[in-house]
Amino acid sequence: MAEEKAGLIETRSIDMIPDHERHGTPFSQFTLWFGANIQITAVVDGALAVVFGADALWAFIGLFIGNILGGAVMALHSAQGPRLGLPQMISSRAQFGVLGAILPLILAVVMYLGFATTSTVLSGQAINLIIGVQNPIVGIVIFGSITLLISLLGYKYIHALGRVATITGIIGFTYMMIVAFIKFPVASLFGVKPFELPTFLLAVALAAGWQLTFGPYVADYSRYLPRNTSPKATFWNTFLGSVIGTQWAMTLGIIVTAASFAGYGGSFLKNQVGYLGELVGGGIIAILIYLVIITSKLTVNTLNAYGSFMSLLTITTALSGKNTASKTQRTLFIIAMLTVTVFIAVFASKDLLNLFKNFVLLILSVFTPWSSVNLIDYYWISKEKIDIPALYDPDGRYGRWNTPALVSYIVGVLVQIPFLATALYTGPITKMLGGTDISWIVGLLVTAALYYPWAKRCNVAPKEMIYPKGTVEM
Repeated sequence: MAEEKAGLIETRSIDMIPDHERHGTPFSQFTLWFGANIQITAVVDGALAVVFGADALWAFIGLFIGNILGGAVMALHSAQGPRLGLPQMISSRAQFGVLGAILPLILAVVMYLGFATTSTVLSGQAINLIIGVQNPIVGIVIFGSITLLISLLGYKYIHALGRVATITGIIGFTYMMIVAFIKFPVASLFGVKPFELPTFLLAVALAAGWQLTFGPYVADYSRYLPRNTSPKATFWNTFLGSVIGTQWAMTLGIIVTAASFAGYGGSFLKNQVGYLGELVGGGIIAILIYLVIITSKLTVNTLNAYGSFMSLLTITTALSGKNTASKTQRTLFIIAMLTVTVFIAVFASKDLLNLFKNFVLLILSVFTPWSSVNLIDYYWISKEKIDIPALYDPDGRYGRWNTPALVSYIVGVLVQIPFLATALYTGPITKMLGGTDISWIVGLLVTAALYYPWAKRCNVAPKEMIYPKGTVEM
């Protein structure tokens, strides 16, 4: 393949992947998203549902529903990759315009920073426990350096890491679940509290938010699949990998937190990484569990670094008029992103749990309207037909700014404000509903209701796919 002959480092960036460089099978999406999601931050996310008041049973059900709903949206984005061969946010120019796509892109970069920071903090803790160092900066810098290496190597190495993380994740989390069932009376932890709608919907929102935040970059990792790859196969492999991996990890979070609240064992909330090492009995087994944590977090952190590079390049090329980037640009963008991440991680580690909960819920309000616009346009307005050369031309079919998409997106974000429930702000309607957070549902539906009829009247999609010159239609 051309990419392999060119050297270790991936050469493609925001340009369309030519057919002779396409490779892989839909199952690669399963291993990548399973390996990236069966990880300690998902354990923390599951724990949050219990921390903020849900019974373990209703936390499990709420998280499961949220994973299914959010996972379906996320996997629909993934299905776009093989047909278009483009990074996700480049293809969003078809909805927002070449310059208009910059607004959600800036927010996407902020999202990557937030998730990369939590990954770096937790993985740094695991590295320090392995090497016996107290200074958190040491583990953070080591993990950031490894992330940099894999991110620079690019697409196929990220997928290879996902396969490793899938195997280690299955072994490690199976062992931790078995130990949890042996140490704790798990059945007695479920059904202790009555059903409460606010805490139940918070659990749904936490899981849905987890899945929806992958939307802006999920197609980046399916774009190398052959163009004739089945969209259904891509969808289901992505969906099942992400949902199963996430729910498994979140369930462990539910169990250990409910057990802690019931007086069994220590507190997972005080030291998430160290607690899991103690759960399995310490010693060499704990070190192996720390390695599982590092591997899975490394997988998702490379996704964040790689996605940030794609987003930053999409912003700069929209302003410069270019449709690709050099290896030097690629390297500098990734180094800059990871440097900022490490710096934030050093100063954000003390209150990670509360920061993460509020971060996920806040980012959810930003990206649910974006997903609504992107999916409605691609599947219902454009009907999967995109003019790819026009995505790089501000004077082309999609123009600089797309008013229906931008207005619908902004309205979709603003309309959620009265429904938000965060530590910084609780909307008036949320207070009337007893703290029930339905902002993400409102954002999806209002955006869809506004955008669909407006975009249908202003539809500029081609009748057939338009590929760059020299590309053979399949």
